[in-house]
Amino acid sequence: MYEITKQDLAYGRKLRLGAVGAPLALTVVPAILTFLLMILFGGVPATSVIILFIGLLLTTLGFLVGIGTALYLTHRRSRWTKEMREKIAADGIRADEIEWFFGEMKPSEKRALRAINARDLLLADAYRDTLASRLTAKRIVNSSRKELSMAKKRQNSIKLLRSAKTEEFQGQISQDIEKINRIHTEAREMLAEAESRLAMIEAAASRTGGLADNELALKKLSARANELPLALQSAQITDEIREELEKQGLEPTVNEKDA
Repeated sequence: MYEITKQDLAYGRKLRLGAVGAPLALTVVPAILTFLLMILFGGVPATSVIILFIGLLLTTLGFLVGIGTALYLTHRRSRWTKEMREKIAADGIRADEIEWFFGEMKPSEKRALRAINARDLLLADAYRDTLASRLTAKRIVNSSRKELSMAKKRQNSIKLLRSAKTEEFQGQISQDIEKINRIHTEAREMLAEAESRLAMIEAAASRTGGLADNELALKKLSARANELPLALQSAQITDEIREELEKQGLEPTVNEKDA
């Protein structure tokens, strides 16, 4: 089982920082030096022109070299990340390693993971574990499909050879094809099962999350609707009392106004 070390993470950080910092450093440093020299020797026109010309040349050259360095380091980091993913996935992806495989996740899975993680940590752990299983199964399906295609090509090429061991080779390749087919079938079954579990977890999170909130809001709305006739009836009674007092030539009291 491959474990990601601090040295691995530090190497990745260095590549990222180098890719970001190279253009900035190789452009800013010559520009700052040019600015300082212009301040020191700006009183001499001929010298200042030479300094400005050399400074602009070095700044432009530094920018181009920085861009090239950034592209090279970005390519190195991309290859390093791919190698790390292959090492991690060699013995199966764990739940705490799925961040390395965000590029292989579906957009709907990313959204669901963020939503579930914000609502229910227990369901989020189950979702991450199932997602790791799905990613592993998907990788096995893809790799076994490639291996099956290569094995069939080898089998066809051996048929064209005229050798005493042709039949023996054919038998070995047939066994390989049978084994790969079995692995491919089992991986597809694992993939279907993992996708079903993901859907079940998403449904469970929806019941405990958005659906529960909507149900609560609906109950509150229903309670307000039930209280509305009482409020209207109270207002109607108040109006009737005020009209009766006005007919009698009396002003409503404070309590009656409040009523």
